[in-house]
Amino acid sequence: MAETETRTAPIFLVGCQRSGTTMMRLVLDSHSRISCGPETRFLPDLRRIVGRDWERLARFGFPREDWLRRIRDFFGGVHADYATARGKTRWADKTPLYAMSLDFVTEVFPDAQIVHLIRDGRDVVVSHRKRFGYWSAVKCVVKWPRYIRAARAVGATLPADRYYELRYEQAVSEPEKAMRGLFEFLGEQWEDGILDYDSKQHDVAQKYTTEAERRRAAVGDTAAIYGSRVGSHRRELDPFLRLLVWVFSGPTLRALGYR
Repeated sequence: MAETETRTAPIFLVGCQRSGTTMMRLVLDSHSRISCGPETRFLPDLRRIVGRDWERLARFGFPREDWLRRIRDFFGGVHADYATARGKTRWADKTPLYAMSLDFVTEVFPDAQIVHLIRDGRDVVVSHRKRFGYWSAVKCVVKWPRYIRAARAVGATLPADRYYELRYEQAVSEPEKAMRGLFEFLGEQWEDGILDYDSKQHDVAQKYTTEAERRRAAVGDTAAIYGSRVGSHRRELDPFLRLLVWVFSGPTLRALGYR
């Protein structure tokens, strides 16, 4: 990868919700050069400009590439200004939802590096139930494989220096090894203290830090990155959810090597 791309390419962090993307966002944001701010979520809405509204907007006479440039300047400008205000020189966006729109993301930002965080779908279902309720867990057995398939389908079309898969289980069990691999992919120097993200200031909702503190206290772990929730499905999935997972998520779990 060229040095200029390595140093300036935007980073998009995606993955099904409750897969550890908030933790990973804070790790990225702990790097002295990278700013990873609040979720944006609205980039797919701008797709209408060059999508279903294109026939009408094309009457302005501007080519589609010009509209894509305007979207890129607007969206990237928000992130760049935010990064500059924080003394950072490179920006990242953590929005799990963009896993479903990576084709558009990579069209708007042809040099973007995609980081896809993957977690055992059974644990993701458990986390959905604990965070959002039982009905959310039921829907998750379909949502999780859909997110995985969509992101991996686009990732398969990208060169190796633009798409990176990271397993949540490795990130929490071997954090330094996993994160060193991630930052090598991003072309960034490793920095001591990256893993101690909780000692740094981040623009993140208090609910996330409170939840992490509560879970660490419950297992007596003081580390910012903890693996106490790995395998939670073995003790927390009821028979009905287990059946749904087997029917709807089973093929994707097996394809990913989860047993």
